[in-house]
Amino acid sequence: MLLAVATTASATVKLQPLFTSNMVLQQQTGAPIWGEATPGKNVIVTTSWDNVTYQATADSNGKWLVKVYTPKAGGPYKITISDGKMVVLDNVMIGEVWICSGQSNMEMMMNDIKNAKEEIANATNHPNMRLLKVLRATSREPMTTFEAAGNGWQVSSPEWAKEFSAVAYFFGRELEKYRDVPVGLIETCWGGTDAKAWTSHDFIEQMPDFYHEANNLDSVFHAYKDLDDVYWNDWQRWFERVEPMETKQQSSMNGNILTWTAPEYDDTAWFDVSLPGLSEEPQLVNYDGIYWLRKQFDIPTRWRGKALKINLGMVDDHDQTFFNGKKIGHSVGVRTIRSYDVPASEVKSGKATIALRILDGGGATGVYGFKGHLSVSCGKDTLLLDGTWKGCTSATIDQLPKTPSGQISYVNISTLLYNAMLAPLIPYAMRGAIWYQGEENAPRAYQYRDLLPIMIRDWRDKWKTDFPFYIVQLANYMPRLDEPNESDWAELREAQAMTTRLENTAMSCTIDIGEADDIHPKNKQEVGRRLGLLARALTYGEKIEYSGPIYEGYRIEGNRIRLHFSHTTGGLKPSSGRQLKGFAIAGADHKFHWAYAYVDGNDIVVTDQKVPVPVAVRYGWANNPDCNVVNGEGLPMFPFRTDDWQGITYGKK
Repeated sequence: MLLAVATTASATVKLQPLFTSNMVLQQQTGAPIWGEATPGKNVIVTTSWDNVTYQATADSNGKWLVKVYTPKAGGPYKITISDGKMVVLDNVMIGEVWICSGQSNMEMMMNDIKNAKEEIANATNHPNMRLLKVLRATSREPMTTFEAAGNGWQVSSPEWAKEFSAVAYFFGRELEKYRDVPVGLIETCWGGTDAKAWTSHDFIEQMPDFYHEANNLDSVFHAYKDLDDVYWNDWQRWFERVEPMETKQQSSMNGNILTWTAPEYDDTAWFDVSLPGLSEEPQLVNYDGIYWLRKQFDIPTRWRGKALKINLGMVDDHDQTFFNGKKIGHSVGVRTIRSYDVPASEVKSGKATIALRILDGGGATGVYGFKGHLSVSCGKDTLLLDGTWKGCTSATIDQLPKTPSGQISYVNISTLLYNAMLAPLIPYAMRGAIWYQGEENAPRAYQYRDLLPIMIRDWRDKWKTDFPFYIVQLANYMPRLDEPNESDWAELREAQAMTTRLENTAMSCTIDIGEADDIHPKNKQEVGRRLGLLARALTYGEKIEYSGPIYEGYRIEGNRIRLHFSHTTGGLKPSSGRQLKGFAIAGADHKFHWAYAYVDGNDIVVTDQKVPVPVAVRYGWANNPDCNVVNGEGLPMFPFRTDDWQGITYGKK
């Protein structure tokens, strides 16, 4: 791979990170390969699996494209690309390629899941799984270029898997295991994002709710950016406000500069911290609050008086970063890639110190990044900052004032993520897409009934194929309520289910593996497995059960309602205990009561003495429902309702 990267750097032909050594091309198709060269140059592409040569001429903008015809799954192979100077792509596999997109539950890394150490260590056992991680970016115009972690495709390994999407990884592992083919996974996602941001202009403007935004993108962008600037400045003031609290706890001040940021400070009494990665040090495990990290390194004489760039990967959650006692940057949000500039006037040869003041608000702690992400660079000259840092805790979360309210919002403007993180991937040959998103849209669930199908049709239009699109339904989350109630998350799940009316779409249910106190449940292995069932059955034709029971219809029988279901393989039963849970029944007054339910063949009958004349039943209709029906394969029943009464998100925009 290093040889190929070095060759690319000196060659005329320019390739996007889609086309590197270790890549996977979709099997048995005409797979596009494209790039840039000098206008008018003849570009020759040769594939080693059949020794066929393809030719293209770079157009007036330097763009060229060829379609290479791929065999059945296999490899490794080699691809050479030349316009007079040759680029060699090694270790190329032919197999199955999937786009993996959505918000934070798709973005959630292997580092953050249950059994993380074991799963990450096992990544070395899957060399035919290849990973491509698109880095976060936004754009107001469709892009043809993008940046990727490690500059391209990576072979599955502990180093690269730990920072990759866990859902995508486990989905790919299922395909590799049961299809016995190389698998290429392209992760393109961003936590906390709205589906409209993943939709192109020509499709999102079809929705009246977004027409103005889509056609006034510049003004809307600046308005949202101004709000984010206010939020960012609130964080600046918050950090200033808590400095005296930190001083009272442990640190001391030296003018306006915290002593701990100064190069001369003696940090030998601090504990060691290994970076990058999830913090495993006893002082930081389960720690919430402000803590500090310091790293000393030597600046070469040749760097003196030259500007530097400090690269810090992803800091969990918020940071202020100092170089030799002076603040050089501040970022908010765990998934933000930190990259800060040091002015030339501040760069002296000899010892230098980087200090990070970090607020962790909950969950895991650490500085995440691939090997090489933590670095200081001067032009093309780079020193790695991986390894041992020094750490010290400062003030716990219960000693600190309330943090600023708000969110990074401008990324949720229509089209911004599509333009930067999806458009550059088109028309790369792939089999299908998996999608885990919806939390951000839950307050506007009725709107999502139109938005998600439009987004799917948009992607298919751009790829010019009705590829499979598999959805993860939102898991159970938030406190469990004692009585039946309305729920925006239930309405969002319903909107997701309605989307499966589109051809070649399906959904996996996760209503049984969420966590009441964590919007990011850690059992991503099962999420990936259930998505894998969909693909194995519906895309690849395996004769397996791939879904939990799905509501099909009902019939009123006196004081009871009989419910009919599909996907009842092995019969219907409770996953725990003897009694079916999660059913509520209502009469014409629309007031729901918990109901008694029992299995009758492949039907379920629901009744309650408080509702002598029932008209509607709901199951699992809550943010975090207590429901337990599964089929014989242990796959959970999808939440549903028999009524169509107006929900609480109706009309919300």
